Amino acid sequence: MKQTFIQGTIILIIAGLVTRILGFLNRIITAKILGAEGVGLYMMAFPSLLLIITLTQLGLPVAISKLIAEAEIQNDTRKMKKVLVVSLCVTGTLSVLFTIALLTAAPFFAKYFLTDDRALYPLIAITPIIPIVAVSAVLRGYFQGRQNMKPTAISQVLEQTVRISLVAVCTKALLPYGLEYAAAGAMLSVVAGELVSLLYMMKCFKSNKPLKVRNQFLEAVKESKTTFQNLMAIALPATGSRMIGSISLFFEPIIIAQSLALAGVATAAATAQYGELSGFVIPLLFLPTFITYSFSVTLVPAVSEAAANKNYAVIQNRLRQTLRTALLAGVFSSLFLYVFAELVMTVMYDAPHTAYYIKILAPFSIFLYLQGPLQAVLQGLNLARSAMINTFVGAVIKMAALFVLTSQPELGIKGAALAVAINMMLVTLLHLYVVSKTVGFIFEAGYCFLVILTALSSVIGTQIIVNHFLEEQTAFIQTAAAGSLSAGLYFILLISAGIIKWNQLKKLVPKL
Repeated sequence: MKQTFIQGTIILIIAGLVTRILGFLNRIITAKILGAEGVGLYMMAFPSLLLIITLTQLGLPVAISKLIAEAEIQNDTRKMKKVLVVSLCVTGTLSVLFTIALLTAAPFFAKYFLTDDRALYPLIAITPIIPIVAVSAVLRGYFQGRQNMKPTAISQVLEQTVRISLVAVCTKALLPYGLEYAAAGAMLSVVAGELVSLLYMMKCFKSNKPLKVRNQFLEAVKESKTTFQNLMAIALPATGSRMIGSISLFFEPIIIAQSLALAGVATAAATAQYGELSGFVIPLLFLPTFITYSFSVTLVPAVSEAAANKNYAVIQNRLRQTLRTALLAGVFSSLFLYVFAELVMTVMYDAPHTAYYIKILAPFSIFLYLQGPLQAVLQGLNLARSAMINTFVGAVIKMAALFVLTSQPELGIKGAALAVAINMMLVTLLHLYVVSKTVGFIFEAGYCFLVILTALSSVIGTQIIVNHFLEEQTAFIQTAAAGSLSAGLYFILLISAGIIKWNQLKKLVPKL
């Protein structure tokens, strides 16, 4: 069933919130069992997987969403069928090829590039996910193009539920054989979660019976040339940004491992430090992005439809809604994490010494929350090439900064955090410049100032209360009280300042 832009976004936000909570529980369980070094092994393998998935999907989810949205307007089911068939053929073929390639190259890659040959086992364990994710991406693109976000939302929750149900079982069962086997067990729980997610989306697709793809599969393949060209015209530029980002992430553990070695850090210590940064801190900073991701998913078809009708007022309005929401969530999150970094890292990972990563990255994380929606607008406006160039510039500077800063003995892993911060800020500002130039969007400085002032007042006020009245309590009680009190105070101040209005809140409730 098709939803409106706001309803679809809220459905994805609710699912994203549940998914992130389950995801953090999963990470906490994994961290407790594996420790920083085991998480480091896990995270060293993960960028390789992301790169392979990006190569397999080839930017098709965005292209599918855009073409399906256009076909929906024209009520052209034949075009929808062709888009699905061609996409499945492309991703299916690529997934098989890249799975074989990864299995073949994994031993060499783990030993000589990651500098820790124990990373081989997580790499091998994760490879079955490639064909699963390839098919899932096509189905998600189809449902998003028809502006039906429920299958995507529910599948995300199912995936995390399965992962959290199996991660402890898989890791503990394999831990006696070694840390590397336990990390592989954590990867197997990820594979199982993605498989259940795919099975659910296939069930949704069959139950709705919108298209009889199987019956006319060969016919669609024969007439696929034009469809393939249309898909690639959107997919290749769109995949450029993601490809650059995935390549950047792929080289990140390699550069960090080599740079830390130059700085005199031993292999096991370097693996542990990388695990703390990439497995503990960065996912925490990414928490509010489930909100902006939800808007980004719905923005592509909505902006594409508005652009086709040359309705730039709608595009500006959608972008304004999205960026305002990103600011509301992102500013509060970044300030809260900065102020209560030690408490949060103690409660979640029993690692208060990692709080300095948060202190470095939190002030810059607001740029991360704005980046996704801006890129989605660029893709909807057929400006994926500009987004790709911006991402490339940011990736090159990030890689250079990673090597230069991390290899300094006085900085070490702190240099990696600084490089990540530079990338967040630079790419977002470049995206904002292109969007503003194209659709005439002007960033609302006054609104930004008011949100920052409101968030700062709520967080600092909460810190004073916690320090004076809860100083003798446990870290868990202090963190829980700080989170609930600051969020409640923030909400009250937003309403008092007129930033949020009750009549707006009523409109945000979707008919589930």
